[in-house]
Amino acid sequence: MKFAFNTFPYSSFPTFLPTYTLDETIRSIAEAGYDAVEIGCCAPHAWPQHLAKDRRQEIRAIAGGEGLEISALLPAIGGGFGCNPCSSSRAERQATVSHYIDIIDLASDLGAGMVLYIGGWRAQGMSLEAGWDYSAECLRQIAVHAQDRGIIIAIEPTTSDTNLIDTPADARRMMEAVGTSNVKLMFDTFHMDFEGGSFADYVAEMGADLVNIHMADTQRKAIGEGTTDWLPRMEALVTANYTGNVTVETGFGRRGADPGEVARVSLRHLQNALEAIT
Repeated sequence: MKFAFNTFPYSSFPTFLPTYTLDETIRSIAEAGYDAVEIGCCAPHAWPQHLAKDRRQEIRAIAGGEGLEISALLPAIGGGFGCNPCSSSRAERQATVSHYIDIIDLASDLGAGMVLYIGGWRAQGMSLEAGWDYSAECLRQIAVHAQDRGIIIAIEPTTSDTNLIDTPADARRMMEAVGTSNVKLMFDTFHMDFEGGSFADYVAEMGADLVNIHMADTQRKAIGEGTTDWLPRMEALVTANYTGNVTVETGFGRRGADPGEVARVSLRHLQNALEAIT
């Protein structure tokens, strides 16, 4: 398995924190000892329209020079700026597909092999079936574009934030509804804990289609600073012969956090847990 760190705590999304440049962020994550970086596609780091071709090549070169793989891109999906794949507005759904296509093209330019997919959130009064059909149709278009570029789309259940894809079973049903070989699965321990699921069960249910895991301790604290017992979680991955990404997505949501320290503490704790069971 490869250890990656998501760039959100170094950026101004999803909370308005002091922002580091993407160059500084990549170097900090490399210094912490990670194998890869997962880039949140938010401004000022990686909003696609802000990055000319030469800047994309520069980012890729900086990561490569630091020995970091760019493992995945995470669209900065949230209410307000018009990007919801199960919106009741056809115009918003079309804009969402366009946004994802831009991110897929950015992933191709950066050498990232994966883009994460958030299923969206239903409006008041919208049936689950209607929201499901809207999101699936958007994902089909996104997946076809990604397949042409050799990029995996990983569906993430986001239980605490959305109301469409909540469980591993939901994610698998969406994957099977789309039916393209490049659509895979992932989960986030923060959302898993909110849903009340078992880590080992999530790993087993997603099986060979599991390609990425977001790790966060309780209340999005650094790994090891919350109340989570990480030994059985790492043991479940070893038992399943998991070879995908273990991506720390934590450390944002409060002022005064030192993202470099969050990155170092989190990786050290996960590596210690892994060593303890192997």
